[in-house]
Amino acid sequence: MPAERRILTTHVGSLVRPPRLLEYITAIEKGVAVDAKAFDACLRDAVAEVVRRQAEAGIDIISDGEFGKFRSWSWYIMERLEGFEERPATNPDGSLRAGALTASLGTDARLFPEFYAEYFPRQGLSYRGVATCIGPIRYKGHGALAADIAHFQAALARTRVTGAFMPVVAPASAMPTYADEHYGSEEAFLFALADALREEYRAIVAAGFQVQVDDAFLPYIWDIRFAGSDLAKYRAWAELRIEALNRALADIAEENIRYHICWGSFNTPHLGDIPLKDIVDLVLKVKAGAYCIEMGNPRHEHEWRLWEKVKLPPGRKLIPGVISHSTNVVEHPELVAERLTRLARLVGPENILGGTDCGFAQGPHVRRVHPTIMWAKLEALAEGARLASRELFG
Repeated sequence: MPAERRILTTHVGSLVRPPRLLEYITAIEKGVAVDAKAFDACLRDAVAEVVRRQAEAGIDIISDGEFGKFRSWSWYIMERLEGFEERPATNPDGSLRAGALTASLGTDARLFPEFYAEYFPRQGLSYRGVATCIGPIRYKGHGALAADIAHFQAALARTRVTGAFMPVVAPASAMPTYADEHYGSEEAFLFALADALREEYRAIVAAGFQVQVDDAFLPYIWDIRFAGSDLAKYRAWAELRIEALNRALADIAEENIRYHICWGSFNTPHLGDIPLKDIVDLVLKVKAGAYCIEMGNPRHEHEWRLWEKVKLPPGRKLIPGVISHSTNVVEHPELVAERLTRLARLVGPENILGGTDCGFAQGPHVRRVHPTIMWAKLEALAEGARLASRELFG
């Protein structure tokens, strides 16, 4: 990442899919035959357009919008791994199967059942089944990844930007819960998973992009699995998964790695979120050159003051979320500038970029804001970074 006398802007990666691309994705998911060449052309054109729009909005370090991924930002990986079978989340009697993960878990769901009964049916979410490991884990997504890379490279050849990244899923978020019928131990399973994911990580960097490792489930699992009560057990769970992630990243230069956490993209109360102070030391153990951390929403914005005491490791950068992905209210550029400057004065203006809390779409069918508002938010981010840069650098 080049050193510049200004604050650069970026975002978390996933962007709202255009209607024509969604038509193809929906048909494919329903088993309807589509013309493969026509779909590829549609995907190529959609990536070219989203790259162009990011540059026009003033975003410096951009993504492909994750347009080539089906299902979700994390569950796409099931189509790229061997050794798994997806089984129903419920037993024949309707009870949850061991290893299932649904929105019925967690503090918010218990405290606000009436809200959840209204909210989730409208979100376009499809619940995960139970990822069941039935054999050796191997990466098989080379073709899909190569297509994603090719479309992105072609789009970038026609657009001038400072940098580019592609998001991937972390081991903890790829399989936050699972059933294991092959490896016999949690460590063996996670390290095998990390070895498979490494192939995706390395291919992205070899193509000339930064790799962003998305790990929303690392904080989120605290509430839904540990009931927000046993911090020591949760930290042991998280530390093993960070060890697995660092294993997958071991031979990639830190400056080519971004690590993203958030507390789930849902526009929900978030009363059960684990405080950043309880996990920030774990986050900073990840071998990454930059950390993308949610700081633009009402439950976590106050945590900027944590950086008065916590120090970034030398040579690493902070990418705070200064734009929310989960509300259609467009942040004022002066607020964006305020969020950036107060953090820049703590970690150093050369060590900060402007970012978003999370992706604006968690999958093809799940969007958090209207697409026209998404672009307005990214423009506000760029303008706020310009204001902050003038204040910090003159």
